[in-house]
Amino acid sequence: MSSAVLAARAPSRRAFVADLPLLLVAAVWGGSYLAAKGITTPHTVAGVLVLRFAIVLPVLAVAGWRGLRTLRAAQWRGAGLLGLVLGAIFLLETYGVVHTSATNAGLIISLTMIFTPLADAAVTRVRPPGPFLAAAGLSVAGVVLLTQGAGFTRPTAGDLLMLLAALARTVHVLVMARLKAVQDAGVLSLTTVQLGSAVAVFAVLAAVPGTGEAPWTVAAGFGAAEWAGLVFLSLLCTLFAFFVQMWSVRRTSPSRVSLLLGTEPLWAAAAGIAIGGERLGAPGLLGAVLVLAGTTWGRRHTGVTS
Repeated sequence: MSSAVLAARAPSRRAFVADLPLLLVAAVWGGSYLAAKGITTPHTVAGVLVLRFAIVLPVLAVAGWRGLRTLRAAQWRGAGLLGLVLGAIFLLETYGVVHTSATNAGLIISLTMIFTPLADAAVTRVRPPGPFLAAAGLSVAGVVLLTQGAGFTRPTAGDLLMLLAALARTVHVLVMARLKAVQDAGVLSLTTVQLGSAVAVFAVLAAVPGTGEAPWTVAAGFGAAEWAGLVFLSLLCTLFAFFVQMWSVRRTSPSRVSLLLGTEPLWAAAAGIAIGGERLGAPGLLGAVLVLAGTTWGRRHTGVTS
């Protein structure tokens, strides 16, 4: 094999190695909707989120203690800001999945794959290509059908919350990529501060009267299955996922990160249908196909390649 061929293949191999962790994140996030739905009710959202993040936060703090001590004030503020956005994402997603199906949740959140390049284009003032705009329209049409899988009715509150979560994810990716204060800080330290800020948001919300059960009350009511679901959400969907995302966004573009995470709805739909026994119905099935087709088509016209 010639040296030219080997040199051409090397970047592709490096790209695959860099992309594989993001694909694994997409898989565990796809399963997270069914897991969250199985352990959460409308009255336990804040409590479950406190438990989910509190499990991994001490581990991160101990492992990254040296890095935390070296963070500058601007880096603390930047990571704290990202944590507030992260907290909003999880509140929207968790309240949303409680009020819709795991399949709907995963497919609607995939619109992040369309929203991020559009927002990136707005920030950089570079107009997206026509085919990408058409793909975005196709995805939106798919979501409309998807949210009416059982018949032509109004979208549920959960569907709308998941749509807002997709927008919040877009903000998180763009801010993380462009916030200069956090660019030269350690990934572990930034992840720790982010999650700490998010836990503070959830703890304050859980302490407000009328917002639901306290975290310790939620924990006392958990059985083995609920604890298993919580550990899955904490270790894989939180610790592993966000460490990988922050590592990857420094090595590629925001659009590419969202595109690789765009396989998430496939896993969400597979888990919801195969494990959760969910059904889409004819309109919903057509909507799911349109969402996946639109996001795939849009991926090919973002200007991001392997």
